Amino acid sequence: MHIRNLLVIPALLCFCATVALSDTAPKSAHADIVNAQGTKIGTAKLKTVSGGVQIKVSVAQLAAGAHGIHIHAVGKCEGPAFTTAGGHFNPTSAHHGINNAQDPHPHAGDLPNLTVRANGKGRGSATIVTKDVTLGAGANSLFHDGGTSLVIHEKADDLMSDPAGNSGNRIACGVITK
Repeated sequence: MHIRNLLVIPALLCFCATVALSDTAPKSAHADIVNAQGTKIGTAKLKTVSGGVQIKVSVAQLAAGAHGIHIHAVGKCEGPAFTTAGGHFNPTSAHHGINNAQDPHPHAGDLPNLTVRANGKGRGSATIVTKDVTLGAGANSLFHDGGTSLVIHEKADDLMSDPAGNSGNRIACGVITK
């Protein structure tokens, strides 16, 4: 066997492993969002789209106005304070918020505010760039060991203050699952 053929075999094996891993990565995920009393008040649907992960949120029974919403680093939602969800998902150790003057790249878990209408219902969507989060493997995977969760806060996120945009208490939470 020629030395050239011996070099091609490992490259071919790596390519096949990469294709196999990408085929097993989930294309979608979801979260059932609960309030501090443990009552389901909404859902989030996540899916891989061109350029990132799209998150669509639908909630009810929340106070009208803007609410901070973030991906948190732990897949636990124990009420009433939801502190078990940990801090924001931040695998790159960035600063909080897209308007933070110290760092032009926010936490991977930072999302635009969720607007809730006067009737207590809200919908929102955000497309997160693939380099920030993924439903596949890697450091930015929402399915890392320990999982992740989606947390809604009582007030609007100012999109710049560390660590959570002055968005107040955690009022709802959902574990992100495949």
